[in-house]
Amino acid sequence: MYKKSFKLLVLSFFLVFLLTSCAVKVPKYEKRSMLKLTHLLQSLDANISISEAKRLSGAVYAQTVLLSKQFQMTSPPQYHNFLVNIGLKEKGLCYHWSDALYTYFSQETYPSFEFHLMGAYIGEYWREHNTLVVSAKGKEVKEGIVIDPWRDAGTLYFSRVKDDKQYPWEHRPTRGCKNK
Repeated sequence: MYKKSFKLLVLSFFLVFLLTSCAVKVPKYEKRSMLKLTHLLQSLDANISISEAKRLSGAVYAQTVLLSKQFQMTSPPQYHNFLVNIGLKEKGLCYHWSDALYTYFSQETYPSFEFHLMGAYIGEYWREHNTLVVSAKGKEVKEGIVIDPWRDAGTLYFSRVKDDKQYPWEHRPTRGCKNK
């Protein structure tokens, strides 16, 4: 009886180790970070309510988690791109992220916000990067906030466009962006 229980315990530990060691990286839902995004969104315009900014912030985090699972993100994102490019993964390139987020948020109702597609190093095969930018309705796109879950392999990165020194962002209205 004891040997049977011990074998079952060892087998259980082995299965847990096997299943968790191959787990896909899923971003943590960080309340403090979501609150920071909420305040950043609200700071885009004095007319933006805290409730609308909070609703959008929560939706951005929820979509990031959902897309991370759908794309089965691996880290670093450049390695994930390699897996997509050789056909081992279906999606997860930066433009998959920006397009999926843009499509989702363009169909939702956020009266105070507009959603834009932006790119950096456009046309440069190894450097091009695409993202979603949220701006206050009627305000300049370059005054908006970069929403970039690709950069950290499914963990949400966000900042004001002007504060993101890693990329020289350009508006991409011809990629389907409704708001100019």
